[in-house]
Amino acid sequence: MTIIPKDDVAAGAVPVTRAIRLRPAVRHYLIAAVIAVAAVIPLVASSFVTFQVTEVMIYGLAILGLNLLIGFNGQFSLGHSAFYGIGAYTTAILMHNYDVAYYWTVPAAGVVCFVVGFLFGLPALRLQNLYLALATFALGNATPQILKFHALESWTGGVQGLVVDQPDPPDFLSFIDGDQWLYYFTLVVILVMFAAAANLIRSRTGRAIMAIRDNSIAASAMGINLSLYKTLTFGVSALYTGVAGALGALAVAFVAPDSFTIFLSISLLVGLVIGGVGSIPGCIFGGLFVLYVPNIANSLSTGLAGAIYGVILLLVVFVMPAGAAGFVRYAAQRLSPRRRNPSTRTEGGMS
Repeated sequence: MTIIPKDDVAAGAVPVTRAIRLRPAVRHYLIAAVIAVAAVIPLVASSFVTFQVTEVMIYGLAILGLNLLIGFNGQFSLGHSAFYGIGAYTTAILMHNYDVAYYWTVPAAGVVCFVVGFLFGLPALRLQNLYLALATFALGNATPQILKFHALESWTGGVQGLVVDQPDPPDFLSFIDGDQWLYYFTLVVILVMFAAAANLIRSRTGRAIMAIRDNSIAASAMGINLSLYKTLTFGVSALYTGVAGALGALAVAFVAPDSFTIFLSISLLVGLVIGGVGSIPGCIFGGLFVLYVPNIANSLSTGLAGAIYGVILLLVVFVMPAGAAGFVRYAAQRLSPRRRNPSTRTEGGMS
């Protein structure tokens, strides 16, 4: 029997980690530059553009949750619209019915979705590939109908949904409006969640999660508890998507069951593929695609918006088959000085 060394199993994550493995100084400078640009956007852009960028960050966070499940653990889901909706409704119910402050509803939505995702992951342990996809598809289809159920109307508002009050900026930030404050609030949450995801993937737990994705038999032989890590990953993935749903409810200031259909799950999956499966920064690009491309297609032709969207999607997949993250990695390799002048390293080694 061939025994796979522990380092070799963890090396299955190389295609994922190599895409973001830059020199520490360069990586820190890039992150600082992105944060600086993001901090300036609400000060120079209109309220509508600020709202759109806020939505991009929210979609990026939801795609990151899906990425943790599909890209890093190898499980498939077509039901993350359910977790997005549960997170949104948790915030709406707590604020509308119980007058809970908005900043407490966001972690509450994450906890609720973690519990739901963990519990759903337990029976899903017996399912793999297409069967797991069908189970999550059923969850995504059932959730809007459950939210409309007349016995829950006192909580969910039924078909009419619930109105959510948009948060006001604190007194010491009275010089900015509500849209700008929500943008900065969302930005802080996004930075914390993305940093937590990056640290999780680099940790021992993250290596175990990726080992299950690469070879579950080898991971089990190494002593990794497959059931525990799969259900935990499902719960954490739901947590991320639920927090995104809570932020989405605050941004839109309204929730309704028909906002969380299976089409949302498919849109998140498209964003994941476009951004790059297994890439954390690529999730933001996926959020850009999910928000802007349908609007661009609709602006070109209302009657043919679906066809135009499909053509754009095909072109993007053809140009970037590995997603935006893979395209950036390929471009960086092509523009690398070492690749353009391979004799430099040889001559240096011989001198």
